[in-house]
Amino acid sequence: MNFIPYGRQDIDQGDEQAVLETLRSSYLTQGPKVAEFEQALCNYTGARYCVAVASGTAALHLAVAALELPKGSEGITSPNTFTASANSMVYCGIKPVFADIDPVSYNISPEAIAAKLSDNTSLITAVHFAGQPADMPAIAKLARQHQLRVIEDAAHAIGSCYPDGSKVGNCCYSDLTIFSFHPVKTMTTGEGGAVMTNDPELYRTMLLLRSHGISKDPAQMSQNPGPWYYEMLALGWHYRLTDMQAALGISQLGKIDRFKVRRRAIVANYNAAFATNPLITTPHEVAGASSCFHLYVVQINFEKLGKSRADVMQQLSERGIGSQVHYIPVHTQPWYQQHATARPGDCPVAERYYQCCLSLPLYSAMSDEEQQRVIAALNEVLG
Repeated sequence: MNFIPYGRQDIDQGDEQAVLETLRSSYLTQGPKVAEFEQALCNYTGARYCVAVASGTAALHLAVAALELPKGSEGITSPNTFTASANSMVYCGIKPVFADIDPVSYNISPEAIAAKLSDNTSLITAVHFAGQPADMPAIAKLARQHQLRVIEDAAHAIGSCYPDGSKVGNCCYSDLTIFSFHPVKTMTTGEGGAVMTNDPELYRTMLLLRSHGISKDPAQMSQNPGPWYYEMLALGWHYRLTDMQAALGISQLGKIDRFKVRRRAIVANYNAAFATNPLITTPHEVAGASSCFHLYVVQINFEKLGKSRADVMQQLSERGIGSQVHYIPVHTQPWYQQHATARPGDCPVAERYYQCCLSLPLYSAMSDEEQQRVIAALNEVLG
């Protein structure tokens, strides 16, 4: 039997043809396809501006850097995420502060954010875990009250919609929203990411920082002696996306709604299959929202089961089923223990969640037969 991974890309002949056409064109690195991809993302989400970059981590770093927040100030984020959400703050001299998660949605809790606010807080980075939108109306209200900047880490949430029906990425609740296009995400560019914004100044800053801080725009330069000339106006990075990746992204984005329908059908099938199992808690969808589920995360009562999570994962693997853990709480990571004030016990809800969570296979190319294999294998392992 083939091994079923917890996540994988969904690539078809149209995607292959799009990349092949770009390989045969005059551009391989950043060129017209990147601009076309950026415009397609704007059209899809409703945001005014987009800057495509090399990865979701690059997108987060660029977003924090563009805000030019006071060094030494604090940024509040979720412990239930990949390390890049907090790392991007550290890169820019911002101190990460971790606010606990909601026990139902597993997203950062607005009440926990409010409890962590201080006179030194400058930023909130809200993570849309597993594709489920965080409570952005409440978070945006907090930010307005305290004059804070807001970034949405939507690495999991391309295609998701808020309860008001609008698409994640439109930046109606935030200054900036980032996406990731890693192969396990809902759509892919191989590696890649993007930052969305409605602020023209932030957009111009990110364009500059994306490419070494260098400009050839005569309006930005102090002099212009000839066509060879450029000026480095800021300390930027090499965060550009290639035209090959952008071509794949354009093709993938055209299928995003189909991907969403399939992912939601798989989630519904899982939920129905596990509904009566007392050892399993299935994910709860935020009321009114429409999640383009990136992950299918269950909570398993391992203590009652009498098996460890490692045992369950090993026994699933022996049956050809991949699984994963999302996430080890960031504030418990050794680097943050050494360099921040965060300590185990600071976010008890996230820490309890971590003890029981397990991600099961979910990807749009997954067949009904493969899903039934996963369901049967988990039921067998759990007895």
